[in-house]
Amino acid sequence: MFSLKGKTALVTGASGGIGSAIAYALARQGARLALSGSNGEKLRIFRQQLIEEIGGDHIEITCNLSDPAEVEELVPSTLESFEKLDILVNNAGITRDNLAMRMKDEEYADVMRVNLEAAFRLMRACTRPMMKAKGGRIVNITSVVGATGNPGQMNYAGAKAGLVGMSKSLAQELASRGITVNCVAPGFIRTAMTDELPDAQKDALSSRIPMGRMGEGEDIGAAVAYLASDEASYVTGQVLHVNGGMAMFG
Repeated sequence: MFSLKGKTALVTGASGGIGSAIAYALARQGARLALSGSNGEKLRIFRQQLIEEIGGDHIEITCNLSDPAEVEELVPSTLESFEKLDILVNNAGITRDNLAMRMKDEEYADVMRVNLEAAFRLMRACTRPMMKAKGGRIVNITSVVGATGNPGQMNYAGAKAGLVGMSKSLAQELASRGITVNCVAPGFIRTAMTDELPDAQKDALSSRIPMGRMGEGEDIGAAVAYLASDEASYVTGQVLHVNGGMAMFG
């Protein structure tokens, strides 16, 4: 099940904690990957690591998602290398946390530009080749805070909530063409950044989760692999929450 053999995927933020787990999950199922990120050196090291551990025909494309011109070249560059694009995973994101009364315009604009506008541009760019191929998968990584809100994250939560609305709208536009558009909403996921938190803070975070622990990147990767597969062909316009029960939605 969930074989992605012969499929090509573009993953943004691919060398980060969650992004690398998504890349591994897709590669293990046989997908060829276009790995995108803003740090070219980090991206090259990760691509080599992926090839050494799993094998496959993968490329890296350095892209600054805050630059619209670079974003517009990302899908064409993928198509130039692979000749098709079956799966788009909008994973990259940034935070610029601040209380609303202190949030600067640029803190709001930076988050919207990367987390929402870049995702819009990439979804728009991949619709034509996917429609021509009569199929495709778009998976957008949102966040539990896009549904619950979070103090100090008006910009981030707003961008993630906006991404859900965009995904549902595009899902309706593309459903008749065999293209699905879904979201995966992580809760608290263990990354290199959370590993640096004091034990007391990590315990406090875990205490808010019914399963008693933070999630792993692999939990998100598995969810993305499912939504990218043929087995999920009748699932579109949905948000798959992966949060250990921290927030439960009916």
